[in-house]
Amino acid sequence: MDKNTMNKLKWGIIGCGRIAHRFVQGLRAVPGTELVSVWSRRAEAVDSFVEQYGGRACRSVEELFLSDIDVVYIATLPDSHAQYSILALNAGKPVLCEKPAATNLAILDSILAIAREKGLLFMEGMKPPFFPLYQKLKEYLLIDPIGPVGYVRAGSSVADISRDHPNFSHDLVGGSIMQIGIYEAFLAIDWLGATKKVQALGRLGETGIDMFSIFQTEHENGYAQLYAGFDLHGKGDALICGTLGNVTIHKNWWNPARATIDYLDGRIVEIDEPFAAGGLNYEIAHFCELVRQHKAESPIISHEMSRQMIGMLDEARAQVGLKYKGE
Repeated sequence: MDKNTMNKLKWGIIGCGRIAHRFVQGLRAVPGTELVSVWSRRAEAVDSFVEQYGGRACRSVEELFLSDIDVVYIATLPDSHAQYSILALNAGKPVLCEKPAATNLAILDSILAIAREKGLLFMEGMKPPFFPLYQKLKEYLLIDPIGPVGYVRAGSSVADISRDHPNFSHDLVGGSIMQIGIYEAFLAIDWLGATKKVQALGRLGETGIDMFSIFQTEHENGYAQLYAGFDLHGKGDALICGTLGNVTIHKNWWNPARATIDYLDGRIVEIDEPFAAGGLNYEIAHFCELVRQHKAESPIISHEMSRQMIGMLDEARAQVGLKYKGE
């Protein structure tokens, strides 16, 4: 990259759905960034998006890659994440791809192989570890630990999503495991290490996706109990247990702003750390720093972390009986 690029990273966005709007909110809060080009399969959505946020409306994905951009954010639905990640990498662009980065582990591995071949940064968009609360909690536990962590409980079930939402579409890789369980997979792996065993149960709905699933997992350092759903009203908090205490990350734990540490000796520590600009700004800032440092992988959401997450969900879906096209 030239000196001008080092000063300002120029972004191209593929997809104009809900998450793309939230992404631009975060992007505007990150210095040294600029939205330059946008493309989506629906031209009217691109025009509306550009009218609201600026940038160039591209009429093909090839036009977006040829425009004056440095990096690409993929904000489409999960069914096309791999397709556009591969196109962007082959066009020589570092990629931040919304989660889940691929439908299954085999497809993710094909993306990662191209990223390695090209020497380009590829990162899955998993936002929780970049929030100020999550980072402050980890830093605090280094000086006042809860002991080795051996158990994680987390989940969310959101019963008020409109039934025309893509989350309910089998063709678009919907389902609660893929749309919500990916967060829980991250939390369990981040605190307990690599997954060794998965046990899952789930209930499929009329569209063929899982409406509610529970999965308990064994890891290198302990056990997790996780749930995800679309037709029950779940709490949305998380519990992390160690030998000397436990941590509750209060709802919604994936947009963390408050945590309570309950120590075995009776002490209670409250950590409050509000977030700004919707929260995606912290993930974006991390990605931009990696690009400027010419890194090909995030040390926080590493390629292996992404492999572990989708691998866990692959096994959970297999046990629930949820397969997608081509599997």
